[in-house]
Amino acid sequence: MSKISVVVSVYNEELSIREFYKVAQPILEKCHWDYELIFVNDGSVDKSYSILCELAKTNKKVRVVNFSRNFGHEAAMIAGIDYASGDGIVCMDADLQHPPESIPQIIQKFEEGYDVVSMIRSSREDGGFIKKITSSLFYKVLNCLSPIKFENNASDFFALSRQVADVLRKEYREKVRYLRGFVQSVGFNKTTLEYTARSRVAGESHYNLSKLIKFSMTTLCSFSDMPLRLGMYTGGFVGLCGLILMIYTIVCKIAFDTPVGYATIIVTLCFMFAIVLLVIGIIGQYISVLFSEIKNRPIYIVKNVVNSDETLKEDTYEE
Repeated sequence: MSKISVVVSVYNEELSIREFYKVAQPILEKCHWDYELIFVNDGSVDKSYSILCELAKTNKKVRVVNFSRNFGHEAAMIAGIDYASGDGIVCMDADLQHPPESIPQIIQKFEEGYDVVSMIRSSREDGGFIKKITSSLFYKVLNCLSPIKFENNASDFFALSRQVADVLRKEYREKVRYLRGFVQSVGFNKTTLEYTARSRVAGESHYNLSKLIKFSMTTLCSFSDMPLRLGMYTGGFVGLCGLILMIYTIVCKIAFDTPVGYATIIVTLCFMFAIVLLVIGIIGQYISVLFSEIKNRPIYIVKNVVNSDETLKEDTYEE
């Protein structure tokens, strides 16, 4: 019998975990595929880990991968993929914004021969106007700058076959990651399913504006080198502006015997310095990515793995 592995990232979700399990477990039991439910505890500081252990004791198909500290959502999903043993793997969040009701549809897509299923948000119940605009703008900018074209409104809710998971385990081990981008860029037979992102069942989102900006910059650096070429383009543009200003100054001096004013010089200098600092900032972002890769530290460290009433010995995994 085929097996579906459901990977759930958990970070301070003590108010959501039981509700998620209450909704997801009956759906998985009704599926004609066997299942395993892998919760990755990403260094939660609340009661999330103890609640997960309780669930693991009541259901042998529940596994808990416990990190030594918080490594981030992307690392948690990678760890879940590394530990999954299913023929198909579904990655989702514990707050029920990603509906477990979509799992049977995902299994059907696997049976139709697809290897990658990208879940596309058709709408979101808690999504305000600003979130919709920023999300749409992000994908438009990314698709303009990157040679790889991504599905608009794709999320961290996705599914992949065992073959694609093996590729991610062996080849895509960057320290600075955009996992949903990796999933869409590996090729294979791909399809999409739409879903409505519901409101969080409890708690608040762990992403704030600064984290989203940092995430966007990291994503652009991971999939495009176009920003680096901006230095050349802006340099040419500034040089052209300087040439035009020089000609304008000479013409004014010859024709009207009046040099360009002080204000013009100040504005020009400010503009040029702004361009220089922008390019330096872009280069710095790429250097930061390179520095993270060169250090070659582990993506995550597993403190222990709980599988039903069995606790494996503590170990450290470096990828």
